[in-house]
Amino acid sequence: MAETIRIGFIGAGGIARHHLKQLKDIPEAKVVAFADPSEASRKKLVETFPEMAEVPFYSDYREMLDKTALDAVEIHTPHTLHFPQAMDALSRGLHALIEKPMTTTVEHAQKVIVAAKGKVVLVSYQRHYQPMYLFIKQKIEEGALGKIQYIAALQSQGWYRGCKGTWRQDPALSGGGQLTDSGSHLVDIMLWTTGLEPREVYCINEFYDTKVDIDSAITIHFKNGAQGTISIVGNSPFWWEDFSIWGSKAAVLYRNGALYYQTYGEKMSEPERLPPGSNPDCNFVNAILGKEEVRSSPECGLKVIQLTEAAWRSAKEGRPVRI
Repeated sequence: MAETIRIGFIGAGGIARHHLKQLKDIPEAKVVAFADPSEASRKKLVETFPEMAEVPFYSDYREMLDKTALDAVEIHTPHTLHFPQAMDALSRGLHALIEKPMTTTVEHAQKVIVAAKGKVVLVSYQRHYQPMYLFIKQKIEEGALGKIQYIAALQSQGWYRGCKGTWRQDPALSGGGQLTDSGSHLVDIMLWTTGLEPREVYCINEFYDTKVDIDSAITIHFKNGAQGTISIVGNSPFWWEDFSIWGSKAAVLYRNGALYYQTYGEKMSEPERLPPGSNPDCNFVNAILGKEEVRSSPECGLKVIQLTEAAWRSAKEGRPVRI
């Protein structure tokens, strides 16, 4: 494998600029082309990164795939576009980093996993690379929490007002509301850190005056007997995120950037020695080079949309749904 990975961006908006900033710190990565139909996105990207002014910029990603020599793509587009764009890239033998959610249907997720055989495919769930969540996963895998008994996750965000009038509230492009957008991170981190498999889901959605879910109240029964809740509050005046896990031996609490840990009979503490962090772009490049395993795999994307689809169906039918 060559030591320089040639990457094309499909989508050049705000999240693409975030990924470009991270890739700039990776010597082996070189962004060689962009594709986005928006001239405003191109202008903003070049204003932020003037050195990208001479990099080819296509209005159609398929033209970029046909005309540019690439090793990999990063997909930073509206959610329902992820599937066809990923499949087109994978069919050309390219590796792919896909922004969350990987897809907006279970059927599409399964097809991506089949097409990904022999390629590096990574879903950009950045919490997989953050020290606090790595600590939680490590403690669970070591057995320090014992049997997981209860999980509670909450996300509060001004999503209803902040995304009004954008593609995120257009189901043709978003595939759903906050549950499948920023809420996707919450679903993923619950499933990834614990390794638990949901058996049954019950959900209530609130749409307000939109066509997509804004607030979601979700109850989960896991196959090991554990209970769980996910609270998505999309109509909120502030950002807040909680993630709590209670086990038979200990509990761990994430409170909006602070981490607490307590075993039975001991005092609550804030862990100081956390695992080292990274980011999806670094892992993507290193996985292509054979230096690391993928740490946020397409299988994670499948598990997230399986639970999400079940939650949507439950809310629509007014009953619990088995996964």
